[in-house]
Amino acid sequence: MKDTSISTLRPRTSSASRRVIFQAIASALMFAPFVAGAAEWPAEKVIKIVIPFSAGGATDLLGRALAVELGKNLKQTVIVDNKPGAGGGIGAQSVANSTADGYTLLLASGSMFTVNQFIYKKLGYSLASFEPVAKVASGPMVVTVNADLPVKNTRELIAYVKAKSATVDFASAGVGSQTHMAGEAFGDAADIQISHVPYKGEGPAYADLMAGVVQMAVANINAISPLLKGGRVKALSVTGKERSPLLPSVPTTAEDGLPGFEYTGWFALLAPAGTPKPVVDRLLAGVNDAVTQPSMKRYLADQGMYASVVASTQLKQEIGTESAKWKLLVEKKKIDAN
Repeated sequence: MKDTSISTLRPRTSSASRRVIFQAIASALMFAPFVAGAAEWPAEKVIKIVIPFSAGGATDLLGRALAVELGKNLKQTVIVDNKPGAGGGIGAQSVANSTADGYTLLLASGSMFTVNQFIYKKLGYSLASFEPVAKVASGPMVVTVNADLPVKNTRELIAYVKAKSATVDFASAGVGSQTHMAGEAFGDAADIQISHVPYKGEGPAYADLMAGVVQMAVANINAISPLLKGGRVKALSVTGKERSPLLPSVPTTAEDGLPGFEYTGWFALLAPAGTPKPVVDRLLAGVNDAVTQPSMKRYLADQGMYASVVASTQLKQEIGTESAKWKLLVEKKKIDAN
């Protein structure tokens, strides 16, 4: 008679199958704490936003304002950590190499991902090194000159530079920075030769502009606006489609002698690649909330900027489109940061 006990009816499991099952269980147990940690984020510790430029520049000022509002929304302390150098590369690489847990973030200027890849042989990071959270804010820039330069508007500046005896140096926050590329784009559109002088951040660049060491800068409005009140720096034109509410009497560059010219700088928050999606989604929600707060709206308006929140997928597409454009200018101008 056939044995029909329970033990004989149970299917036999091969040793290979058992190994697969054990490995799956082990993986699940290893991953469980990470999932739990993502669910609890950001309860554990302080969140740090790395600013890859020196204090006083546009990225730094925006980062400090964003940290305050994000901290309120996330109910956690958010600090900034300035790590300047290599066109933002030092700070970017430090974040790319950080643990992907949402506690170390990067606030980057657009050129770090649309330009640097073409001007550094060994960049140390790429867009693939990060999970973009969101574009945060955008804003036009302003063509400025030292007060001693004998020009009153953009048209006169172009004519002055075209004079054979004129030598004009323009300052930037570093090779490949938005202030550098805005200057190069301006010179290319105006068909003039201006000499680039890179600095380690906007603060020292504009200090030398004010002192007359350099004669020109296409500057972030939020970083340069305090100097405009002192009379040592003149604003000639704003590079946006429309005049800036912060500088209503200053014409656009297109109005002031360079039809069709436009340049808009932007800034984005990114996390290391591999950061859990729930954390990225929570950060995106925090950014969306932050830029709608009255204090942040006032801050952006006071800095000549505006909120322009764009989530990860669209931001990646925009970076690809802009990168193709800047690649052409980099090759034409033979820009090299090595």
